[in-house]
Amino acid sequence: MFIRDIENELNNWSIRSDRKPLVLRGARQVGKTTVVNKFGEQFENYLYVNLEKAPSKQLVESTDDVKKLLPLLFLYCNKSRKEGKTLLFIDEIQASSHALSLLRYFYEDSPEIFVIAAGSLLETMLDKHVSLPVGRVEYMAIHPCSFIEYLRAIGEGRFVNLITKAELPNAFHEEILQHFHLYALIGGMPEVVARYTANNDIVALSRTYNQLLNGYKNDVEKYAESNKKAHVIRYLLDEGWAFSGQAITLGGFAASVYKARETGEAFRTLNKAMLLELVYPTTNVLMPAVSDLKKSPKLFWLDAGLVNYASGIQREYLLNKDLMDAWRGMAAEQIVAQELKALSFETGLKRNYWMRNKRGSTAEVDFITVSDGKIIPIEVKSGHNAHLKSIHQFMNDTNHDIAIRIWSGNYSVDKVKTINGKEFRLINLPFYQISALPHILENV
Repeated sequence: MFIRDIENELNNWSIRSDRKPLVLRGARQVGKTTVVNKFGEQFENYLYVNLEKAPSKQLVESTDDVKKLLPLLFLYCNKSRKEGKTLLFIDEIQASSHALSLLRYFYEDSPEIFVIAAGSLLETMLDKHVSLPVGRVEYMAIHPCSFIEYLRAIGEGRFVNLITKAELPNAFHEEILQHFHLYALIGGMPEVVARYTANNDIVALSRTYNQLLNGYKNDVEKYAESNKKAHVIRYLLDEGWAFSGQAITLGGFAASVYKARETGEAFRTLNKAMLLELVYPTTNVLMPAVSDLKKSPKLFWLDAGLVNYASGIQREYLLNKDLMDAWRGMAAEQIVAQELKALSFETGLKRNYWMRNKRGSTAEVDFITVSDGKIIPIEVKSGHNAHLKSIHQFMNDTNHDIAIRIWSGNYSVDKVKTINGKEFRLINLPFYQISALPHILENV
């Protein structure tokens, strides 16, 4: 069992004096239950209930009094209460609106009980006007494994601190880059990483990918309120993976007959299920970074490994030595998007790319990040600094001097001058060092 970064976040949550019941959000199969089960080992009392099981649901819905409910839960779980801390994990909480309301009473009446709730389809329940107790719960997002977690899983954890502090000697660059290339191929779904770690066999992962993809398709009826919406969602889950990293048009997406409204609703449902994200551009170079919803969004899925398998591009990955050469560079954008997402456990954070708001201009930067009140451009691109024309145009108009290029080269910071004479610092960040971005921006 490898250590997930989310375990450290759970530890931080557990020691806070202002702790509230915690709701974990994440797509199915990103490891929510496994992580909490492991976290529960440090408690004297750990109670697990899954509300998709009828007896569990019936028991939880039998009372509003959490002090009366707790002894019943110990009895149901066949455990004797010991002296010490108690963690209650309510899994698949979306199955019961009553259980959601109980979170408030755990916070108000039994704050000494540590409560975690999770539900992969929770967002669909919230759409049905069932609200979580405002101000009485907090949230944490769980993503597929990051590259740092992958390194720990394959037994290369000794490099983690050097990478996250941007102190990795150049002598290890090619070795770690090859690890990242393999990680970008297989992705970060926990079951995939665990199976690859056990067998070192990429071909044998096909069965796991198939099971994951079929599981998402089998959930369609739970997402969709109508047969028509179910058909559209299935179509996206069949054909949409091949459009990862691309700006898309909703109407007629992937040569379909579906209208923009139908496709948009289906995409929004899958976004709420955290299977994908539509990333819209901002045209601003100064805060705030407002999304321009009139322009085409880019499509990014939750995991690069699923994208590669479902799109049939694994062989191309293996034949290309540079990530930028695979799949016209879209593969690089997908894994960078995934790594940037993994930098935060906050829920609801949106990503943006940048597009110049000028008629006839094609200037576009792959991503932006916000740091210390600044919008900082991020380009995924190899080559000479002078070829980063979109970054140069962005930097001409902004009020700071920091830009980021993610590439296959070594870490460095270059002093660059635009054609208009503005000097700025270009941080050249290897793919494997995206996890160091917060540390770098704090100290640049």
